[in-house]
Amino acid sequence: MARKTFISYKYNESCKYRDKVIESLGDDATYYTGETADSPDISNLKVDSIKNHLKDMIFNTTVTMVILSPSLVKSKWVEWEIEYSLSKYSRDGKTSSINGLIGIIPPFDGDYSWFISAHSNPDGHETNSYINEKARTFRIMYGNRYNQNPKEYACPCCESVDQFTGSYLSYVKLSDFCTNPDKYIENAYEKSQHLDSYNLRRKI
Repeated sequence: MARKTFISYKYNESCKYRDKVIESLGDDATYYTGETADSPDISNLKVDSIKNHLKDMIFNTTVTMVILSPSLVKSKWVEWEIEYSLSKYSRDGKTSSINGLIGIIPPFDGDYSWFISAHSNPDGHETNSYINEKARTFRIMYGNRYNQNPKEYACPCCESVDQFTGSYLSYVKLSDFCTNPDKYIENAYEKSQHLDSYNLRRKI
């Protein structure tokens, strides 16, 4: 089932990846409410005007996709957009939802090694760790990692968690997302329907 989505990203690093994500949505792109290549430039507007514009785009959505990039934390807007996505506001008799979150990792410099490091554990399982995650993402992002409550280990031996359920904010490679976007969007949406299963960080 199609969900209303929004993409949060650092423009000068990830606009081409934004376009790839939108393209991968196919017909479901009609439910996407964020910026596109045809969107007007609003960078010269006052801060309150920009915020109101973004609020209009995010308010009716249920899943926010965050495109990671090397200088994401220098963005003026991504952190605020995530906070707004995780908040509940009322307007015209309608209340916004707390959005599901997806972190999409593009292949900067040709691969994913700028952010993902794969490890072989003694028990034979392959797991991923994320390079400088706390330096490259906002607190509201890494505060929603590994926050399942109660925590369930996919493998008790190496204490690894499931990619889809172990964190409210799950990471996915851009190539994997574009192959089956509905899989990852639905997973994020389902977690947003079971908020009591996560220790959710909602504030900056």
